[in-house]
Amino acid sequence: MSGVEVERRGDALWVTINRPDRRNAYDLDMAQKMVTAFESAIDVDAVVLAGAGGAFCAGGALDQLGEPDPDQLRALFTTSWKLVDAIRSCPLPVIAAVDGPAAGGGNELVVACDFAIATRRSTFGQTGPKVGSSPVLGATQVMSVQIGEKRAKELAMMCRRYSADQALAMGLVNEVVDDDGLAMAVDRWLEEIHALSPRYLEITKVSTNLWWNLARPDMHAGVTSLIQAIGSEDMLEGARAFLEKRRPDFRGARRGPSEPR
Repeated sequence: MSGVEVERRGDALWVTINRPDRRNAYDLDMAQKMVTAFESAIDVDAVVLAGAGGAFCAGGALDQLGEPDPDQLRALFTTSWKLVDAIRSCPLPVIAAVDGPAAGGGNELVVACDFAIATRRSTFGQTGPKVGSSPVLGATQVMSVQIGEKRAKELAMMCRRYSADQALAMGLVNEVVDDDGLAMAVDRWLEEIHALSPRYLEITKVSTNLWWNLARPDMHAGVTSLIQAIGSEDMLEGARAFLEKRRPDFRGARRGPSEPR
């Protein structure tokens, strides 16, 4: 299983994350394949990013954090940064076709895409401080431009889950459709895009990247901070709690087993 399927469908390139066994959380190889797909997209009208098997994407695979390999994690963090930037740098419109949970880095992929269409059963939210990480690749900077600073901080810091209708109301997605209507809705958007000037669509997209470009140094600094925190008590506790399906005890982990609570 490659984990990522890249295929042309009509006048669009579809990039489908296909690891439903872990809610389409991506590893380094999968991230690299997605970067290549976005960087090499040519002779199509648009790119569609989707997830297979009832989930959109759960971000980076957390099983790599429980017993971290610093070199592997450094590569995963830096390639995740390249992935969101490749989506923004792609000269074509990029549509997130969301069916199911978009969590953590998966939610940041939605932030990075130009448009997002979601099914009613989809959910959205960040996971950073809840799992011993931080959403520095869009959620802590660009998302506030999309949905407002207070709401973006709520998503980034509180790690709550939001329905598709809530995501639509706050401006995180463009449209919500019935669970069986996603493909039809994407085709409708692609038809509209096909009628537009490719040259001036690219000019318009580049111009709309103003806030993203301003945030790029902060994203790079955020990735550097994540790398420096590899193996920290909070990272280990968050990842292990997630894998063990329990609530993390960050403060208890810092105190140690012999210290009073």
